[in-house]
Amino acid sequence: MPNPFQQRTIAFQRNERNVFFHILTACNLSCRHCYINPEQHGTGTLPEETIFAWLKLFAAPDKKTNLIFLGGEPTLHPALPNAIKKARKLGYQSITVDTNGYLHNNLLHKISPADAVLSFSLDGPSPEINDPLRGQGVFAACTENLAKAVSMGFEVSVIYTVSALNIEHLAAMPRLLTDLGVNHFFIQVIGLRGKSAAPSDNFSQTLQISHDQWLNTVPKVALDAAELGLHVIFPKVFLGPDEPFECAGLVAENFFIFPNGRVYCCPLCEDYPIHSYQIENNALILRSGLIEKNFFPIAIPEGCIMNKLLQPGSLNYQENGKPCHLISCCLLKQEMTRIEK
Repeated sequence: MPNPFQQRTIAFQRNERNVFFHILTACNLSCRHCYINPEQHGTGTLPEETIFAWLKLFAAPDKKTNLIFLGGEPTLHPALPNAIKKARKLGYQSITVDTNGYLHNNLLHKISPADAVLSFSLDGPSPEINDPLRGQGVFAACTENLAKAVSMGFEVSVIYTVSALNIEHLAAMPRLLTDLGVNHFFIQVIGLRGKSAAPSDNFSQTLQISHDQWLNTVPKVALDAAELGLHVIFPKVFLGPDEPFECAGLVAENFFIFPNGRVYCCPLCEDYPIHSYQIENNALILRSGLIEKNFFPIAIPEGCIMNKLLQPGSLNYQENGKPCHLISCCLLKQEMTRIEK
């Protein structure tokens, strides 16, 4: 009997670019695992004219360019609706707004479903799981606005950031999302950045997911979600023994832009002043000296050089010193879908 589901690795596209645009760092929430680092990313809010100038800077009509508006909470910025419409005029192929669900500034009534996809962050299938991580009342506000967006015809997705604090509740998410009318489900692994990387009270150690936890839980939940008709994407995280390592920093175009003008190519590096580019006078300048791009070509047995340098605690080794598992590029994804007859 043929398998009615398709799982594949989403290979890096050499003529495609992804622009992750943090238009501010302010947020109405204070999530326990927030990756924003004010010391490195700044505390500014970009003026509308600067947002427009930087959108033009990264637009590439000859390439498939995907744009993701981020914060902080991007809907706090009153210029977001105009920025979305400007991006459409500049030819960005897809536009997504990553939101905590509060949808400030009456966003749903200032853009149309054709303008952007709305991606909501939920880290639990109930207030009891989600709210200790994201804030009191967040689950109710997020799901209410998500349902409203669906009823208005918006394409919506949900991001679930998996950590040791909520991995056992991941299995309940597919049914909840189906009931809410969600079509796309993004399962993300906790990143040791920002608050999650802080050494205080050993919080970062309580967040990490082991190799066995990830592989025994996430692919199964992804299959369950696909059975319900959800389109699921989740990080590869671990490579098999015969799978080659490939770094997105070498074969793809990914730009992580912050309000202070820093532009990174690898999200693992965002806690450090080793960004590849700096925006100066609305021009993109390649920096010299010790920058992340210098590290990407270094081949090591562990796979990702940046993971080895910046998050060595996430690696395990055999008695002979060889790594137990290769770590994939954090931007390499798996996709699970149901094959429609």
